[in-house]
Amino acid sequence: MPRIRVANIALALAFVAVTSCRREAIPQAPPTITVAAAANLSEAAQTLGPQFESETGIHPVFSFASTAQLTNQIENAAPFDVFLSADSQHVDQLDQKSLLAPGTTAVYAIGVLALWIPSSTLPIEKVEDLVAPGVHVIAVAKPELAPYGQAAVEVLHRAGVWDKVNARIVYAENISMAKQYGASKNADAVFTAYSLVLKEGGKVIQVDQSLYQPITQKLGVLASSTHKSDALKFTNFVLKGKGRDVLSSFGYHLPPP
Repeated sequence: MPRIRVANIALALAFVAVTSCRREAIPQAPPTITVAAAANLSEAAQTLGPQFESETGIHPVFSFASTAQLTNQIENAAPFDVFLSADSQHVDQLDQKSLLAPGTTAVYAIGVLALWIPSSTLPIEKVEDLVAPGVHVIAVAKPELAPYGQAAVEVLHRAGVWDKVNARIVYAENISMAKQYGASKNADAVFTAYSLVLKEGGKVIQVDQSLYQPITQKLGVLASSTHKSDALKFTNFVLKGKGRDVLSSFGYHLPPP
C-alpha cells in the first residue's frame, strides 16, 4: 500500500477518534421542569431554584405572574409542570377541573403582607398613618388578580381608612410590579409580599395579620405535565425538603411538614 494512502487513512482514523472524544465530552443538558409561580415568589425562587438543581440535577425554569393570570394560562393549556399559587382557591379550582394531577395539591406556605415605605423620612408606622398628607400614591396589586392585593384592600377597609385613601391607590398587575412603583419612586407606600421587601431599604412594616384573611399558598402538579416524576421531586423539595428553610428565610410562615 502506498505510503501516502496509509498516511491518509491514519489521519482519517485520528480525526474520527478526536471527533468521537469531542462528542463524548459535550455535556448533556440537565432535565428541566417549568414552574408557574405567583409573583410573590420571585425573590425566593432565586434561591429555591439553584438549591433544588444542586440537589437533584433538575433545572427549574420559573414563569412569574399574578395567580389569576397563571390560572388562566393553565386553563388554556400552558405547558407548565408545577403551579405555585399565592392562594388555595385557584389551585382548588384547577383541581376540580381535573387540570392538576390527583393527590398532588398541598399548602406550602402562609404569606405575610407588608407595607413598604421606600422613603424612611415619611412618618408612617402603621396602616392608619397612610392618611397622612405626605402620602400621595399607594401601590396595590389588582385585588381581582392577586391574593396579596385582595388582602391589602381588606386591610384598608378593616383599618377604617379606605374612604380616605382609595383615591390615592394605583393598581399594578401583580405585587412584584407594585413593588416597582415604590422602587422607581412613583409610589410613597406599597402593599406587597414581605418576601419581596424584607431586605429593602426604607421602612418595612409587617401588617397586623388580624386585619386580613390568611394568605394560604397552595401548589400542585399539572395533569398535563410530561415530567411528573421530576415535578413531584420539586414539590417534595418545597413541602418537606430544604425548600422549607428557604421559604422561612424569606419570611413565609410554614404549615406542618
